[in-house]
Amino acid sequence: MASDIEALSLLEFNLRIKKLLASPEVQRCWVIAELSDVAVRGGHCYMELVQKDESNTRILAKCRAVIWANVYARLKYDFETVTGMSLSSGMKLMVEVTANYHEQYGMSLLVSNINPEYTMGGMALKRKEILRRLAQEGIIDMNKQLQWAEVPQRIAVVSAEGAAGYGDFMNQLDNNPMGIRFYTKLFPAVMQGDKTVPSIIAAFDRIYENIDLFDCVVVIRGGGATSELHCFDSYELAATIAQYPVPVIVGIGHERDVTVLDDVAAMRVKTPTAAAEWLISRGEAALAYIAELTNTMVTTARNYVSHAGEQLAYYGSTIPIVAKNKVETANIRLKHYAQTIPVSVKNHVSASRNQLSFLSQSMKQAVEQRLVRENMLLEAMTEKVKLLSPQNTLKRGYSLTLKNGKAVTSAGDTAPGDRIVTMLADGTIASVVEENKN
Repeated sequence: MASDIEALSLLEFNLRIKKLLASPEVQRCWVIAELSDVAVRGGHCYMELVQKDESNTRILAKCRAVIWANVYARLKYDFETVTGMSLSSGMKLMVEVTANYHEQYGMSLLVSNINPEYTMGGMALKRKEILRRLAQEGIIDMNKQLQWAEVPQRIAVVSAEGAAGYGDFMNQLDNNPMGIRFYTKLFPAVMQGDKTVPSIIAAFDRIYENIDLFDCVVVIRGGGATSELHCFDSYELAATIAQYPVPVIVGIGHERDVTVLDDVAAMRVKTPTAAAEWLISRGEAALAYIAELTNTMVTTARNYVSHAGEQLAYYGSTIPIVAKNKVETANIRLKHYAQTIPVSVKNHVSASRNQLSFLSQSMKQAVEQRLVRENMLLEAMTEKVKLLSPQNTLKRGYSLTLKNGKAVTSAGDTAPGDRIVTMLADGTIASVVEENKN
């Protein structure tokens, strides 16, 4: 009976399958799938397209696909121009495919076109969903609301050791024109690839062990391909930074690059160098404020002294005139009484003398009391001037450096070999300049 069965060869059967797949229904169809196992060989791009369930754990459908070299060069250029990324595993794509069945190699899909706008939309949607979740949980603005140190000088740095961005950041801090001192500690982390998120979170955990030693955390990475920055669009990493107990500065990539970390960090800057510049600007602002206070104190002291001198000179010139006027007035009255009342001239003369004596005594007392009050005012002003004197300034912990008797106000005023004298509250120190860093 087995001899009566008409059997097909495997080749014939596969050719029948191939003929069935020539249907227009499976030709040049747009399909949405996730990219997996991408490899370029001989100019051709080989990949696997998969569809997963809503939990993103179970594969519902899978098929091999290929972009032939003559098509791949064009699609690669168009896709990277629009998205700034290269085709990579895990990326959501909308592709135009044609079913292809080869009797020897089996089923595959030929990719003839890719819609880059769909991929861009998917990335933006993912970023938007992360931000929505952070806002819903009430943590998106927590790091932004933290109080900054007046001058953040103790800095924990999360970056790849030896990276150019980290080197630029340190060079900018160490060579700032104001000579502001910063204390930094590097916590190395992977800044590219699948290990980026757990590596950075681990670095933040290490910082937290000594969190009281730092004013802020700086996360920096230099520029590169936009596709290399997708690892920073992570809910876990964004949630860690959003809830961190000290302010976080994020300086990743170029100015055009944006990740969810930029929306949750206390400060977002465009590059690692810009992060250093922002920290330096805080120090410069504090120094400018101190200089302004110093100038105000000096001006106030000078005004007090000048005003007191003017008052003293005024009173000194006014007293003789007042006394002279009093005497002249008394003499005029005396003459008037002598001319108008001859009969009682003796009594009036006696009364006038008594009045003159009384007025002279009153004037003397008035002058003495006025002088006492003005001396008390002058002493009070003198005490204020003493409080603002250079000697008292030295007692508060400041010092004054002199070269050839003149104050040194800039590092450029000295040179190696110069002899300088440092004045302190309790004495002076003579020294010789060995090195001058300007």
